Amino acid sequence: MSETPTEPTDVPEPPREPAAEPSYDPAAPAPLGIGRTPTGNAEVDASLERLGDVDHLAADGHAEVYEDVHQGLRNALTALDARPPSPSTYDNRS
Repeated sequence: MSETPTEPTDVPEPPREPAAEPSYDPAAPAPLGIGRTPTGNAEVDASLERLGDVDHLAADGHAEVYEDVHQGLRNALTALDARPPSPSTYDNRS
C-alpha cells in the first residue's frame, strides 16, 4: 500500500499589504469659498470675518465658530433694540 503525500495545511500566508488610505478625508479642512461683503457695521463685520476661520478647521471645529458668530450677531441685534435713556426734561427740585 502506498501512501500519497498530503500538502501541509498550516502554511503561513504571505503578508498582506495594508489597505490603501483614501486620498480624500471628508473631515479635513477645506475652504468653503464664501465671500463676505462688508456691511458697514463694525460689530457685524467682525462676526462675519470670523466665518473665515472655518476654512482652516476640520469639520468638527466648525460648530464652535458658527456658535460664536451667531452669538455675535445676536448681540449686535440686541444692541439695536436697546434704547438710550430718556433725557431728564425737568430738574429735580425739592
